[in-house]
Amino acid sequence: MTLADRTAMARALVLAAEAAAVDEIPVGAVVVDADGAVLGEGRNSREETHDPTGHAEVNALRAAAASVGSWNLDGYTLVVTLEPCVMCAGAILQSRITRVVFGAWDDKAGAAGSMYDVLRDRRLPYRAEVVGGVEADAATALLRDFFTSRR
Repeated sequence: MTLADRTAMARALVLAAEAAAVDEIPVGAVVVDADGAVLGEGRNSREETHDPTGHAEVNALRAAAASVGSWNLDGYTLVVTLEPCVMCAGAILQSRITRVVFGAWDDKAGAAGSMYDVLRDRRLPYRAEVVGGVEADAATALLRDFFTSRR
């Protein structure tokens, strides 16, 4: 894990907190290049937009693709506060993201090693490097506090 990964995760955690502030599940994501420059960022927006695909990862991938002028994000890293779900894992593979760095593990719906391992499935034509558990305590605390306050 690099300093750029930690810096990007810090930004993703800010985006997750912003999502929580507007009653979205607190997940934030950032796409960075090899030097750590941010190409796109996103946070959960399903409630605001009424869009079932409004996950932080999808929003960050869309922003990064628009920024570079291509759907192909080979060579870039996606940093996200929560382990991607199956839908997001599919979008990540379709974008050709090279690396995925995530914070909290998702034992209920994770698709990067906990429930499923879609991102590294050898049966698929493309795979991504996965680094999990980065700033996991901070990411988990955001999620726990969000759900505790709503129960």
